[in-house]
Amino acid sequence: MDPRFRGDGVLAVIPAKAGIHRPRLAPREPVASLPMPDSKLPRRLGFLSTTAVLVGSTIGSGIFRSPAGIADRLPGPLPLMIAWVAGGLFALCGALSLAEVAGAFPHTGGLFVYLREGWGRLTAFLFGWAELVIIRAAALGAIATTFAEYLLRVLGYDPTIPPYDWYVHLVAAVAIFVVAVFNYVGLRWGSLVQNITTVGKYGALLFIIILAFAIGLPHTGGHFTPAVPEGSFSMTAFGLALVSVLWAYDGWEDVTFVGGEVKNPRRNLPWAIVAGTLAVVVIYLLANLAYLAVLPVETVRHSPLVAAAAAERIMGTPGVIFVASTVMLSTFGTLNGSVLTSPRIFFAMADEGLFFRKVASVHPRFQTPYVAIWLAAALGIAFVLVRDFEQLADAFVIAIVPFLALSVASLFVLRRRADYDPPFRVPLYPVVPALFVLATASLLVNAIVDPGTRWSTVAVLGAVLVGIPVYYLTVGRTKELRGSPTRALDSGE
Repeated sequence: MDPRFRGDGVLAVIPAKAGIHRPRLAPREPVASLPMPDSKLPRRLGFLSTTAVLVGSTIGSGIFRSPAGIADRLPGPLPLMIAWVAGGLFALCGALSLAEVAGAFPHTGGLFVYLREGWGRLTAFLFGWAELVIIRAAALGAIATTFAEYLLRVLGYDPTIPPYDWYVHLVAAVAIFVVAVFNYVGLRWGSLVQNITTVGKYGALLFIIILAFAIGLPHTGGHFTPAVPEGSFSMTAFGLALVSVLWAYDGWEDVTFVGGEVKNPRRNLPWAIVAGTLAVVVIYLLANLAYLAVLPVETVRHSPLVAAAAAERIMGTPGVIFVASTVMLSTFGTLNGSVLTSPRIFFAMADEGLFFRKVASVHPRFQTPYVAIWLAAALGIAFVLVRDFEQLADAFVIAIVPFLALSVASLFVLRRRADYDPPFRVPLYPVVPALFVLATASLLVNAIVDPGTRWSTVAVLGAVLVGIPVYYLTVGRTKELRGSPTRALDSGE
């Protein structure tokens, strides 16, 4: 009899047949007491902390910064809300699909692992390459930029005029460094910051929503008509607006990167993904209705700091200070969530043998992937010093959505594997994952067709594809499998 690890961490006794050691899953049991085989990082995140990581990574700069750009493309109440509803459904389809895969493979690296298991090492490497050269640096830079803009507003400076527009870049860089320090000294510190800021941002957002409906709406009567002004909707404009909406919703997938540090992951990880994403969708729809209750679409369209504009209309200068402080708290929490989760991608790549092995180092005292953390922080600081918010946000969305689609599409491959044993299965399969993949493809096609975004989109996708020759010139020359318990079992190691 040959004891081997099951997919959920339980030892299964499997007969050895004629020297063949390919494992089969034993019947599922209710208790998994042994650690996951790839858990080099300690499992310390419970259900609430895991959900807080998702919410904190998602609710940040987008809901406070993106409405202006969306309203500029869809200057009508109904088209504006349709875009936010469509983005929410898009995010839910992706979250439900990834919840299944995450439960089956609750390992450090999240999307990197799912891409490797579904599509192989080259696709996983391309995702890591894209994270390295575009995705993570752009995300950290955009989040930190919003934090810096609102901080300067609280201090009484206009971040849109010189020299304060340059100070935005410097303050953002310092913010990334400070958050990296928190996460370097331990997951508990990073998780604590995440929990505190998540509670704070939820409370503050709800307070703004209540004020808008209780005070602003009776005073203004709302700005919901005309619902569809002439020229306020076109499919091209809708597709471009959806890019900004998806930036706001992004973050639901980030929690998968710390899958190797979640307690009882087969139960906690899928439900945290679903519950956290649902909470974010509800909050975002209410927030946009609150903005329209206080401000006409034309004002939203010309208000990059829309939350502050809404608060000023309701409460005057004290409202601006309160909301600006709230946004600072929110974006700091999102920045922390991104620094907490994203370095695990580089860690997983290095542990797999697809990146410098040093990046897979675990700090002997703090038990954190400290080299990966500082690598992610350095990339974010470099990007934020030379690019503005719109450039960072658009580059991020275009670079990541193909890999989100491929991660979700891995379901179609994984469900054909005999050893695939997810604790949660996506409802309405295969409709839900198929809708997500089709919507992603439409988004990319629209961005390429539109003359205003064509070349920037092509440039981003081109930078991602450069990873193919890089792969074959470096790590792709060896077929050695490292750091993957699933692959090791499948190969009989």
